[in-house]
Amino acid sequence: MKSDKKNSESILYIVATPIGNIEDITVRAISILKQANLVAAEDTRRASVLFSHYNITTPLISYYEQNEAKRSDLLIEKLKAGISIALISDAGVPLISDPGYRLVKKAAENNIKIVPIPGASAITASVSAAALPTDSFFFKGFTPKKKQKRIEAIKELKEYKATLIFFESPMRIKNFIKELSEILGDREAVLAREITKTYEEFIRGKLSAILNKLDLRNSVKGECTLLVAGKSEENLTDNLFSKELEHLLLKGENRLSEVVKNIADKYKISKKIVYDNAIRIKKGLNITLEDKTD
Repeated sequence: MKSDKKNSESILYIVATPIGNIEDITVRAISILKQANLVAAEDTRRASVLFSHYNITTPLISYYEQNEAKRSDLLIEKLKAGISIALISDAGVPLISDPGYRLVKKAAENNIKIVPIPGASAITASVSAAALPTDSFFFKGFTPKKKQKRIEAIKELKEYKATLIFFESPMRIKNFIKELSEILGDREAVLAREITKTYEEFIRGKLSAILNKLDLRNSVKGECTLLVAGKSEENLTDNLFSKELEHLLLKGENRLSEVVKNIADKYKISKKIVYDNAIRIKKGLNITLEDKTD
């Protein structure tokens, strides 16, 4: 492939693009996208909007999950021929819950120069504004869609002391928060929604409090990044309330509604969270719960 662009060199650039606000792109990233011979984009239509805004005329080629395997081989051949290619995803840094791993791995195996062009990231943006510990954090990204595998994935994180970071769709976020609270306990958390966009929002508080706020809405919109505090002395309360709840249920001296209210008041936890935990405990212990809470 020939190009009239100067200083053409076999380089694969990994370019970060805006995660929302179109102005969140570096001067260097714009320069690279203009000088590259070809840009591999997860969605060429979205890339065209960015290109139009910054007057970038470099040819585009699609590179997404469904064609990643075959397209990687094609792009490697082009790189071997001596052209430069910039890889971009729909938003943020490529390879972070986005396509690109196969291409970068093949490039490394073929001794092709790989150059990262840093920029916007939902991970660092949310961590910086969450007001949760930042000395150590663990990025999980999207958890499995199948419930059993998702539950197993959450359980594996129960002993982690680092702040946990998840990506989740707005359609599944409420159910996901409920599962987290049942498995990890009612920990401090932050839901970052629509980061850098017009309706950017950070909802802070216990998982139960965040869930209660979302329940008041007709729907949840926008991309969601959820940060959850890691295991610490502060959230040992979650284990205490679960153990006490299990003890009271086994004794069976009080109605379920009374047990739930007493536990919720004592540990300052949502009755809904306590009741959901009671149901989970009931299934595990095979005991009968005779009434429900409001």
